[in-house]
Amino acid sequence: MAGSNAGKKVVVIGAGIGGLTAAALLAHRGYRVRAFDQAIVPGGCASTFKRRGFTFDVGATQVAGLEPGGIHHQIFEELGIDLPEASECDPACAVFLPGENQPINVWRDPQKWKQERERQFPGSAPFWDFMKAMFDFSWRFQQRDPVLPPRSPWDIWQLATALRPDTLLTVPFTFSTVGEILRGYELYKNRRLRTFLDMQLKLYSQTTADKTAVLYAATALGVSQAPQGLFHLKGSMQVLSDRLAQSLQENGGELHMRHRAEAIAIENGKPTQVKITNRKGETWVEAADHVVANVTVQNLVQLAKDNRMKGYKKRVDKLEPSSGAFVIYLGVEQLAVPENCPPHLQFLYDYDGPIAENNSLFVSVSREGDGRAPAGKATIIASSFTDVQQWYDCDTDGYKAMKEKYTQEAISRLKDYFDLRPEHLVHVEAATPRSFETFTGREQGIVGGIGQRVPTFGPFGFATRTPVKNLWLVGDSTHPGEGTAGVSYSAMTAVRQIEAGQD
Repeated sequence: MAGSNAGKKVVVIGAGIGGLTAAALLAHRGYRVRAFDQAIVPGGCASTFKRRGFTFDVGATQVAGLEPGGIHHQIFEELGIDLPEASECDPACAVFLPGENQPINVWRDPQKWKQERERQFPGSAPFWDFMKAMFDFSWRFQQRDPVLPPRSPWDIWQLATALRPDTLLTVPFTFSTVGEILRGYELYKNRRLRTFLDMQLKLYSQTTADKTAVLYAATALGVSQAPQGLFHLKGSMQVLSDRLAQSLQENGGELHMRHRAEAIAIENGKPTQVKITNRKGETWVEAADHVVANVTVQNLVQLAKDNRMKGYKKRVDKLEPSSGAFVIYLGVEQLAVPENCPPHLQFLYDYDGPIAENNSLFVSVSREGDGRAPAGKATIIASSFTDVQQWYDCDTDGYKAMKEKYTQEAISRLKDYFDLRPEHLVHVEAATPRSFETFTGREQGIVGGIGQRVPTFGPFGFATRTPVKNLWLVGDSTHPGEGTAGVSYSAMTAVRQIEAGQD
């Protein structure tokens, strides 16, 4: 498939799922690709680490887009590689509101989920019907591969050809938030419903119902139902990145781990070189016709210091602060896990507290035989959003004390559901924003992208096309946002733009 692409050099900075997807696709299409990442293993926030026989997913623990027609399915089909083995998450999540012992189960079956909603939130059917309609319109639109936000005549044409009459039905709600829609249906004062939405949306949009763009929320809330759905990978999340890395290398591309990109040199309005430093401290420059950056927008403006990026940097500097994550990784005896435990759970402990700082925990639990734990044991991974700056404002002793405090608080919270007596705890480890920055290179260890508020989602977000020609941004800072499916879609968009000859 090389054709005229042979000889064109692409440097990919970052081997998260977005970077690996772009690298694998470009190598398959004939480009000379070299990918660099500072971590030990590929995958970024969707990678893993091993301890005492346990395999822990670092950040991402579930996958969308494996179904026929889904983004991962499309990409793996083009690459000619098998999709990783996976099982459906059903329910996708079991959500526990404060003081309640029975969860709200987000079922995969649409009819079952509808019945659950009607039982949990009487009188809310018109709201959910509206969200379903927005999801259907938006999903069909997204399946036609629009480029959002458009930044060139080619992008605009791709967007225009994806439009249909039903797409226009979403236009009046482009500037609406979920909170405003709730008010329109006189449901805003329904505390249980609004809190449930706040909890779910915080996972996907980095903010609450009051601020999340409703068109983004419709997709985030609807994608867990069939014929789409969320999936639990057998082995670990690592199998996704490992297969992409293997495809990259089989097509002549190179992947270099423990190599840090220091700067992108820009001449005559295009990137020409990337400064690389390896683990031995040796530094050199890699020539490039295109640079694909699988980094945060905050990292990008540090890498590419050019006059064309000044306005871009000002916009980045004005973004609302992104969240970090505190994550506790537990290796436990299987006896610690209740029977028929869902693979993903979400807990809120106090209505008056934040959906962060251990007042809310998102929990992922391994399944017997899924490769994450030895026989008779299991993994429990619990994460909470946390304010980033506090982890950097303390000295070494203060940091250690705060990390231990958060660890013990999380274990205490989890004991309400899991049997975490000392003899059931085999391994305990925690990660903070400082940990994530060390291992992923993301500035201050931020997670989840820039947030899907009205000013930063979809048509108003950051494009894969940057102000510097042939410098591309992929990952959770770009449309359509976080998650392995989202970052893979952004990678596919950048590849299409490069392939279309926009250089």
